[in-house]
Amino acid sequence: MTNHIIDNKYINRELSWLQFNHRVLQEAADESVPLIERLRFLGIFSNNLDEFFKVRYATVKRIDYAGRAGKSQLGGIKASELLEIITNIVIKHQTESLKILSDIQKKLEAENIFILRESKITKAQKQYLRKYFLEKVSPALVTIVLNTEIKLPNLKDSAAYLAVNMHLKDGENQYALIEISKNMDRFIVLPKVGDTDNIIMLDDLLRLFLNDIFNIFEYNKITAHMIKITRDAELDLDSDLTKSYMEKISDGVKERQEGEPVRFVYDKTIDKKTLEFLMDKMGIDNTDSIIPGGRYHNRRDYMDFPSLGRTNLLYDKIVPLPVKGLSLEGSIFETIAKKDYLQYAPYNTFSYVVKFLREAALDPQVKAIKITIYRLAQISHVASSLINAAKNGKKVMVSMEIQARFDEEANIAYAEQMQREGVQLIFGVQGLKVHSKMCIIEREEDKKIKRYGFISTGNFNESTAKIYTDYTLFTANQKILKDVNKVFNFFEVNYKIYRFKHIITSPHYTKNKFFNLIDKEINNVKDGKPGYIKLKMNSISNYPMIDKLYEASQAGVKIQMIVRGICCLVPGVKGISENIEVISIVDKFLEHTRLYVFCNNNNPLVYISSADFMTRNIENRVEVSCPIYDNDIKEELIDTFHICWNDNVKARILNKAQNNTYKRNDKPKYRSQFEAYTYLKNKLDA
Repeated sequence: MTNHIIDNKYINRELSWLQFNHRVLQEAADESVPLIERLRFLGIFSNNLDEFFKVRYATVKRIDYAGRAGKSQLGGIKASELLEIITNIVIKHQTESLKILSDIQKKLEAENIFILRESKITKAQKQYLRKYFLEKVSPALVTIVLNTEIKLPNLKDSAAYLAVNMHLKDGENQYALIEISKNMDRFIVLPKVGDTDNIIMLDDLLRLFLNDIFNIFEYNKITAHMIKITRDAELDLDSDLTKSYMEKISDGVKERQEGEPVRFVYDKTIDKKTLEFLMDKMGIDNTDSIIPGGRYHNRRDYMDFPSLGRTNLLYDKIVPLPVKGLSLEGSIFETIAKKDYLQYAPYNTFSYVVKFLREAALDPQVKAIKITIYRLAQISHVASSLINAAKNGKKVMVSMEIQARFDEEANIAYAEQMQREGVQLIFGVQGLKVHSKMCIIEREEDKKIKRYGFISTGNFNESTAKIYTDYTLFTANQKILKDVNKVFNFFEVNYKIYRFKHIITSPHYTKNKFFNLIDKEINNVKDGKPGYIKLKMNSISNYPMIDKLYEASQAGVKIQMIVRGICCLVPGVKGISENIEVISIVDKFLEHTRLYVFCNNNNPLVYISSADFMTRNIENRVEVSCPIYDNDIKEELIDTFHICWNDNVKARILNKAQNNTYKRNDKPKYRSQFEAYTYLKNKLDA
């Protein structure tokens, strides 16, 4: 990757993100990864890229459009220069991804799995597909006939289209677009022949029946090539005071489909005239990222590539483990009244969160439930438990973040359902997103209110809990929960700034509190005492926080960092960061835990957190970092950090060269995600 480091101190955020997405692409290229999983990593790579263009590229483009260089916001690179650099890197990555896809398809064929083009379909297969086309595809088909006079209808963001060119008998060209609907299966599995699986993509099914779709036209030749447009996904909320907040978000989501184009991807074999006609019609200009691609776009659909019953081509499924000492059968409140417990998803079952809420919904002694919600599963047992509690007369307060990007519609639907059932909804705090993950229940015991709760690093989402690693602390520690309750009070009365004795909160305290913790390590090292910092997070891009870690490194504090995604910090630079090491792990599960450990003169201070070290988490969101006081859980968290740190299979070393080099050594293979499961299983067996 092009090396853009400013004064040896910072890596540009956008370029660091592209480096992370290249790590995802490395998984697709890794021959030790099961074949179908490799295809799915290609899908993740493509989906990530779509979101990058909708959000980050669009932001840089807005800066450029405004006539500003943007160097202070973009790590010292001009916006116009950065747009060009991004496009060049993406073209390189897309080319690499096409080679990987070709390699995977050859290996699938060796396993008797064939993705057939329309030209390779047999007579019997065509008969089956004609029936499929007429019954399932044709009735839902959206086809747009184009000409020079009529304005092009608004093309959907990130939808793929077949651009059709009919060479008419009168010598003219007639253009049309066919939308590849997200509501149809992209991969159509044909009847099995012996031990052979055959699949045709929806795109090629449409190519197979082009004559049926356009039989009213008289043409000599018809061709179809895929195109895709990506739009700016920023929500522009109007200021109409008569509209509710939910209405404004809902309208903003609809208007997102009309956002400015930021990327145009096309099949590089398309003829020049068709391409020029389409780009002119769509208003694509040279500030947009124009990417020549292959025959198929929207490769994010490979995330849903059919399993075909081929378990040998998939990762082995793990059976989520119970948390030692925490039963799903007895009362969860009685158990956590005696001791704190840690759930480490997906290695531990997520069922404890649902069990906690279901018990609260039914328990006559429970008077109130308060919870923050950022992203919910499509079918959410969390939401149904909260509605159940409201029906049972509990006071249920939900802080619902309906501006969770790309989940706005789903969250609005759940919000409306909850409102109808009597749940009190709070839509965050003006100017801030509520990103903290916490829940409190208030239970009457001996005529007094006692609090129980959980605080997490991830969303309360049954679906993502199967593939994201996250910590959830279950606790009845009244001091911690008193602080957490103040955060819920802040949602209702947000002009008042509360003081906290235990938790660390954004936007008011995170930076200063973590600065103080880092300063303590600096002072201890200067006094000849031990000092270290261990940090695990998704991203770090906040320059003041990076500078503080540089200061600690220069004082001799040893810093180990596990950063999955964006890392604007440059480790290992002499005189700046030689005491900082950074690795990134991309594997079967998405590393999502946020864990912060400070030596504290060998009496470690340990926090789990919803916050990364990004400006948005520190200044523009409501976040909570929770201290861990239980020594057994402290030990477990530090152990799991070291398990990740010792990975020599899926860990990459982040350095100035930005080349995603794997961390390799002469020790036996140590794959942290497998080792974490074994570690918890051994604890359970012990």
